[in-house]
Amino acid sequence: MTKAGSKGGNLRDKLDGNELDLSLSDLNEVPVKELAALPKATILDLSCNKLSSLPSDFCGLTHLVKLDLSKNKLQQLPADFGRLINLQHLDLLNNRLVTLPVSFAQLKNLKWLDLKDNPLDPVLAKVAGDCLDEKQCKQCANKVLQHMKAVQADQERERQRRLEVEREAEKKREAKQRAKEAQERELRKREKAEEKERRRKEYDALKASKREQEKKPKKEANQAPKSKSGSRPRKPPPRKHTRSWAVLKLLLPLLLLCVAGGLVACRVTALQQQPLCTSVNTIYDNAVQGLRRHEILQWVLQTDSQQ
Repeated sequence: MTKAGSKGGNLRDKLDGNELDLSLSDLNEVPVKELAALPKATILDLSCNKLSSLPSDFCGLTHLVKLDLSKNKLQQLPADFGRLINLQHLDLLNNRLVTLPVSFAQLKNLKWLDLKDNPLDPVLAKVAGDCLDEKQCKQCANKVLQHMKAVQADQERERQRRLEVEREAEKKREAKQRAKEAQERELRKREKAEEKERRRKEYDALKASKREQEKKPKKEANQAPKSKSGSRPRKPPPRKHTRSWAVLKLLLPLLLLCVAGGLVACRVTALQQQPLCTSVNTIYDNAVQGLRRHEILQWVLQTDSQQ
């Protein structure tokens, strides 16, 4: 059997004033929904059952003032057990509890507590002490509440310390990230500046190249007239002059032959006494005398005379 209704009928039949006795009901789990429907049941007895745990919604039974969970198999209480803020009397005798939830410190109205016959943590067991009479059980409640408040404060400080450590770590991560982003921005800025400088140089080089190309035709244009007015380049004579030169080349031997014939006539014939031949002979004699001064020509003339 798992629920009270399966053995003892409806829970309302078990309600006696504000007290509900579900002890010795062979319960494996608590009928929370049925109990929530009985807000008048401020005293609840669940002792001597087979409960190994309490559901989290059990902590919603905030109307409970006195609760007996003794002689069960509870290994732990729900983490939010402290929601039972109206609880004044709590019996946890003979269970399997080692520790209590930190929220236990919220049970400010708790006046009576029994934790005997549980495998409690040594520190908690020393704080709880015995609960052999009313006075000791009240002292147990008071000491355990104070102890749990101290544990809660320690845990809160530890939580704050962890939060502070996490915040510091987060600040360091953010600072590192900002430094990294700043470094990346600086790198991008430097790369952008270098790219601008590279493009500027390319642009300047292009402009210089264009200026050189523009100046080159002007130089050629300026150099062309100079070649005409200054040192004249050797060019083949016009076609007309070429023909005249060819004619001259044909006539030159005839002219030389005529000159030679005239010279011979003036030298060896009777015409040498003529005034024209006299002048020719004089020029010839002067020329021969001038040429004889040169050794080679003299040698040639001597050879010619001998022949």
